[in-house]
Amino acid sequence: MAIEFLFDGPEEAAATLLLAHGAGAPMDSASMTAAAKALAEQGLRIARFEFGYMAARRSGDGRKPPPKAEKLMPEYRAAVYELGRTNGPLIIGGKSMGGRVASMIADELFAAGRIAGLACLGYPFHPLGKPEQLRTAHLEGLRTPALLIQGARDEFGTRDEVAHYELSSQIGLIWLEDGDHDLKPRKTISGYSAADHLRTMASEVARWIDRLSS
Repeated sequence: MAIEFLFDGPEEAAATLLLAHGAGAPMDSASMTAAAKALAEQGLRIARFEFGYMAARRSGDGRKPPPKAEKLMPEYRAAVYELGRTNGPLIIGGKSMGGRVASMIADELFAAGRIAGLACLGYPFHPLGKPEQLRTAHLEGLRTPALLIQGARDEFGTRDEVAHYELSSQIGLIWLEDGDHDLKPRKTISGYSAADHLRTMASEVARWIDRLSS
C-alpha cells in the first residue's frame, strides 16, 4: 500500500525533514500540524506520514493500539525509500514514539548515505511512570548527528532525569523551560507560551540542519 505524505514548506527547500507521529495522535493532529507549520516557516520542507495502525483507524478498522516500536521500523524505512531522493539532505525524526522509531533505524540509514541526521521532538526516554525502564541503550553509541528538543518537565524524561543518562556525543539536547511532553509550558509559571516554544523549536532545528549542511 502506498504511503500518504503531508507536505509543508517549499518543494525546493535546502533540506527535508521526515516526521512520524506519536503513539496516540495522527499525522494531522493539531500538535503535529503546528510543529510542521513552524518548521516550514524556517524554510524547511516537511513531510509527514502515518504508520499503518494509525491509518487503519481512518477506515473504521477499530482503535488499534500501537505495536511495539521495533515492529514499526520497517514501515519507517519504507517511508524513507518511498519519499525518494530529496533536494538537499534528508533528516528523519518525529514526535515522541515516531522519533524513537526513527532513532532506531538512523544509524543504518546514515551509514548508507540516505539521511544526514535525526531530529526528535519530545523523545520518550522511558514509559510514563516507569523511569527505571530506559529506552536509551541504542542512544549510547549513536553515530548519526542528532538533535532532541525536550520539555524540561516532560514526564517521559525530565531534564533532571536525563542529566544522568549516558548518551552519545553525537546527540544535542535543547531544553524548553517548563515544557511538557508536547513542549507546552505553563505560561503563568514559565513566562513562555506554547507559540514561543514552537518558534524556538523550529529555529533551533533549522539552525542545526544548516550546520549539518555546511
